[in-house]
Amino acid sequence: MDQIIMMVLILVVFYFFMIRPQMKKQKELKKFRETMSVGDKIVTIGGIHGKIIEVSESTILISCDSGKLRLDKSAVSNGADNKLAQTK
Repeated sequence: MDQIIMMVLILVVFYFFMIRPQMKKQKELKKFRETMSVGDKIVTIGGIHGKIIEVSESTILISCDSGKLRLDKSAVSNGADNKLAQTK
């Protein structure tokens, strides 16, 4: 009986310290990607910093030091000036 209680306790701790925070972070990132707008500063997964100049349904156009880039919205890691960027 003690082993079963310990296993359940380990699973509960695992859920609250590993799974739940990851799900929360994914939800925030999805919300950020859906609400991106022209003028927002972003950072891509590859580390490119830029400013959004055009938003379409599945892509964005950003301007960076080397010119303009068209990216898929899923390539955006976080905003350069929002809460997600400060937590990394």
